[in-house]
Amino acid sequence: MKKFTLPKDGGLIEAGLPNGIKHTFERIPAHIFEDEEAASERLAEKIVEAINANGGVFKLGLTTGSSPVSLYKSLVRRYQAGEVSFKNVEIYSIDEYYPAPADSQSRNRRLYSDLVANIDINPENVHVPKLTEAKDSAFVSEFCAAYDAKARGLDVLVMGTGEKGQIGFNEAGASDKSRTRTVLLPYASRKRQTRNFAGILEETPDKAIAMGISTMMTAKKIYLIGWGEDKAGVVKQIVEDPVNPVCPASYLQGHDNISFYVDDNAATLLTRNVAPWLVGPCEWTPKFIRKAVVWLCEQVHKPILKLTQKDYLANGLGELLEQFGPYDKINIRVFNELQHTISGWPGGKPNADDSTRPVPSNPFPKRVVIFSPHPDDDVISMGGTFIRLAEQGHDVHVAYETSGNVAVHDDVVLQHMDAARELGFGDRFDEVKEIIASKKPGQPEPRALLNLKGSIRRAEAKAAVRSFGLNDATNCHFLNLPFYETGGIKKGQRTQADIDIIIALLQEVKPHQIYLAGDLADPHGTHRVCTEAVLEALNQLEGAEWLKECHVWLYRGAWMEWEIGKVDMAVPLSPDEVIKKRHAIYRHLSQKDIVPFPGDDPREFWQRAEERTQNTARLYNELGMAEYQAIEVFVKLF
Repeated sequence: MKKFTLPKDGGLIEAGLPNGIKHTFERIPAHIFEDEEAASERLAEKIVEAINANGGVFKLGLTTGSSPVSLYKSLVRRYQAGEVSFKNVEIYSIDEYYPAPADSQSRNRRLYSDLVANIDINPENVHVPKLTEAKDSAFVSEFCAAYDAKARGLDVLVMGTGEKGQIGFNEAGASDKSRTRTVLLPYASRKRQTRNFAGILEETPDKAIAMGISTMMTAKKIYLIGWGEDKAGVVKQIVEDPVNPVCPASYLQGHDNISFYVDDNAATLLTRNVAPWLVGPCEWTPKFIRKAVVWLCEQVHKPILKLTQKDYLANGLGELLEQFGPYDKINIRVFNELQHTISGWPGGKPNADDSTRPVPSNPFPKRVVIFSPHPDDDVISMGGTFIRLAEQGHDVHVAYETSGNVAVHDDVVLQHMDAARELGFGDRFDEVKEIIASKKPGQPEPRALLNLKGSIRRAEAKAAVRSFGLNDATNCHFLNLPFYETGGIKKGQRTQADIDIIIALLQEVKPHQIYLAGDLADPHGTHRVCTEAVLEALNQLEGAEWLKECHVWLYRGAWMEWEIGKVDMAVPLSPDEVIKKRHAIYRHLSQKDIVPFPGDDPREFWQRAEERTQNTARLYNELGMAEYQAIEVFVKLF
């Protein structure tokens, strides 16, 4: 099933553009692909060519984690098709926890399950820096030195990078002279890894064995890989910024034969995407023109209608003037377009001229389905718009796609059981306490406990939507998509069973509007899987009569916002609506007063949501629009 990406709308015309121009701002050449599958296919092709052209033993270095999974699949397909043999290949992993935990929690788990188990490689040729128990320092030093000697001079090294530029547990400050060694894992790194250890920091390893940066630099060819919008910042830093010890991957700029394979989402902050007019000729679509003008306003700190011809010329936008000028005509055009995105009627205003409105007035009222990946994304991401739709009389349904059960802490469950006991509804506190005590690290949680956690999240979701008048008995739908119900952090694959559940709901409601999570961060995350499941359901429903007048709107999550240049609808919120939205988020008590996953941002969800929407309002104001308390923005998919 195809990965979800936003359709391209204008940009750099790369056909026929010399590489020297295309990579003008890049210290490591970036090769951008539509998605990670396309990038992995091309990378697999390169690796297979190199293996087949090699006369002897081929030494292949591989990164750990989830980044190379699609590459493994492509290599396996090529092996099964008879395109390559791995009999003369030696694989070298770049890191492992020390001491190495159970295989299910190993850094190299996917290497063995997704690649090694499916090809004809000699098991003795798979090298992992693995020690299953603690040894004295002399033994460990000797082990690391021996591994380092074998791993030097790799023919190809494929490496992912963390969000801070870590490479193979070479964290900020790692020396470019380092060799394979034991390293202490800092708190931030261990916290990121807790997802593989049932979220328990104390059970997450605090040491690892890591291939050194100088060892990596001896490879004949290095391919860096990065997928997803959450990697966009570090991709820019590695590709375009100077070497910085805080970003260890930037040391790789000194390698003579290196490429960075990224998908569209990870490349969003590269200059050739942010300001491609600085690189070469562009295709100037209406949205792309808007993107350029908004960018220019940020560069010169002016609202749209105060931009001058000099501003355009001094900032590389002469081509835009030549094709669509004069400058004041462009200013007025973009100002009007942005102003027309603003609407206090997200379902359409009845009996109104809708020629410049983002949503048609008819039919009214509309049937609406808001798909919420977890039981709180609806109010966090678009709570104000949700309130407007409900209060303006539309038939609004919310579909919670997953139970969100693994995000409930054990002590929250005990608190609810204690409350039930105190209220006289039965005493099962000790029984549940025993279930919690029976949990085993790295194993799925007991189903009885997951059911309780799912119940808590359903009750919270219903309380939230009741707070602004929705009937939770008829308009709340808990889909409990099967892919999510593994009992652990790692989820299963999306299947037709997930899609069939969504199809049934859509056929029941026959919506005029659908709202989906448009998060592109973390290509393996729940939001992405849920959105792709809905899009596949819509694809399978193609031809349905009701679908002809149905439109899909994409919202963002708590961490990122749409670029103003991409926005199709901006819903302003009053101070009172911001408070009402905040109170709806508060109803999700099991998610309050904890540091939300992912990342190290200590703000709670309601704080992130408010600051995000208030910042959007500020940006609109700085462009010359009216000043609002907050604005929620949406992109129209179709």
